[in-house]
Amino acid sequence: MIKMTKTKVLSLSMMVSLAISGMANANVTNKDILNDQMTTEDVVSYGLGLKGQRYSPLKKINTDTVKDMRTAWVFSLGGEKQRGQESQPLVKDGVMYISGSYSRVFAIDARTGDELWQYDARLPDGIMPCCDVINRGVALYGDLVIFGTLDAKLVALHKDTGKVVWKKKVEDYKAGYSITAAPMVVKGKVITGVAGGEFGVVGKVRAYDAKNGDIIWERPTVEGHMGYIWKNGKKTENGISGGKAGQTWPGDSWKHGGAAPWNGGTYDADVDLLFFGTSNPAPWNSHLRLGDNYFSASRVAIDPDTGKIAWHFQTTPNDGWDYDGISELISFDYKQNGKTVKAAATADKNGFFYVLNRKNGDFIRGFPFVDKITWASGLDKKTGSPIYIDENRPGDPADSKDGKKGTAVLAAPSFLGGKNWMPMAYNKDTELFYVPANEMEMDIWNEPGSYKKGAAYMAAGFTLKPIHDDYVGVLKAMDPKTGKEIWRYKNSAPLWGGVLTTAGNLVFFGTPEGYLLGLNAKSGEVEFKFNTGSGVIGSPVTWEMDGEQYVSVLSGWGGAVPLWGGIVGKNIKHLNQGGSVFTFKLPK
Repeated sequence: MIKMTKTKVLSLSMMVSLAISGMANANVTNKDILNDQMTTEDVVSYGLGLKGQRYSPLKKINTDTVKDMRTAWVFSLGGEKQRGQESQPLVKDGVMYISGSYSRVFAIDARTGDELWQYDARLPDGIMPCCDVINRGVALYGDLVIFGTLDAKLVALHKDTGKVVWKKKVEDYKAGYSITAAPMVVKGKVITGVAGGEFGVVGKVRAYDAKNGDIIWERPTVEGHMGYIWKNGKKTENGISGGKAGQTWPGDSWKHGGAAPWNGGTYDADVDLLFFGTSNPAPWNSHLRLGDNYFSASRVAIDPDTGKIAWHFQTTPNDGWDYDGISELISFDYKQNGKTVKAAATADKNGFFYVLNRKNGDFIRGFPFVDKITWASGLDKKTGSPIYIDENRPGDPADSKDGKKGTAVLAAPSFLGGKNWMPMAYNKDTELFYVPANEMEMDIWNEPGSYKKGAAYMAAGFTLKPIHDDYVGVLKAMDPKTGKEIWRYKNSAPLWGGVLTTAGNLVFFGTPEGYLLGLNAKSGEVEFKFNTGSGVIGSPVTWEMDGEQYVSVLSGWGGAVPLWGGIVGKNIKHLNQGGSVFTFKLPK
């Protein structure tokens, strides 16, 4: 299925052309990355800034002008690998860098849409990505373009040629590990998580020297596994991951605990902490692993210098529904009683929206952001812990007559989540979060299961279905201070792409039906609509070049919904796959 290809190398004439046009210019620095949100001429980090707010101060394209926005160019990723394009573009000095499905990277002339180079990873047979062959983006640092692969490697390419500068194996893909998230660079370190929770891997976050790929530290996210730090090439223990083996994982369940930080992280310089979400504990069957199962289904704050866990907040202890905790944690400030609160917010797969103190992880408030939650009656007002409805936990197969299937329950949200991987956005002008939510429920039951390296380790079954007859996806404008929904935009198919918001009072996002939409950030009114011809599950970006504002998004249907969506997936199976970058601007 995966063929070996050669990297396209720039010709001498193209190199000269790039130098003349200013494309082969300055390297990306730590300062560039830290200032990314407020520098409008480039996008050098995933999330348009390490906080992940996905907010741009640009406003030439606004509610008055966006109706005139036209395509500037369209770039095709080509070949037969037109499937599941979840990438967010990066832009530096007139060059756009994107990743594509099957672990590919492209450099594109941002003025013309011409391809400059392409790199195709040489993927082995037998890769085991849980949820399609997607990749969510690259990182830029110095003269390097860095990304993770489906066989769990980090690869650094030269930004001008696409040639490999260094390559490191992060984990063993034969055990079920992979990398699908965009890495981030903090203080010269490439920070990456791993995927593979459905295969009973041990989740972990790792830091590498961006210049040469040397490992700096490793932090497991399953309690009981040792963390390490490397100094002068020597590996030393850096403390057990926040507790002793078996403390919240009775017996040997911690040895294959999942808790994979597969969705990437954010960073806040104010408190100097990395924030990662972790996946479901393995297996899904919670009767096979008693206890709270630290640090699964959690937000984990990590010291970027040492890899130590500073604090954690667990959204679904002893998760029995595959609710994970992988949604991004976004730092933001707000005023309360005349004081500035340094907060962070996340919209969980479990259907609750949480506001935390980002200094220490203390719970500030939480509230539902979906229409239906069956597994919990609410959150404890002091701790934020869920108040479980015990009879709505899937039953233990050991209690059944034949021991093969536990009692099934109807659970909402579904395991695909009130919100899944797709990043929300925060607009500091409206002080609202824009959440790509989905209204789905599931019948779920437990089955017997045991760990085997490289095999699915779920011990559960499910069927998915929509909650409402006329829509599944809902973009919701949420007030984090009150928990109120300000407006909503309903969409017939699930929403599966990221959100961008701007000072132009706009919110951009895509739909599986192929549309890039621009909504009024205050009212939710549709101001712009364009059909790209394939489902949009990428994350839009905007930047300024030659005095003009541009908006770009990847189009290409795929991802988890058509693979796992059951009835929901069947309803949209007719949607065309694809692989294109659409770039827009206002006419001169």
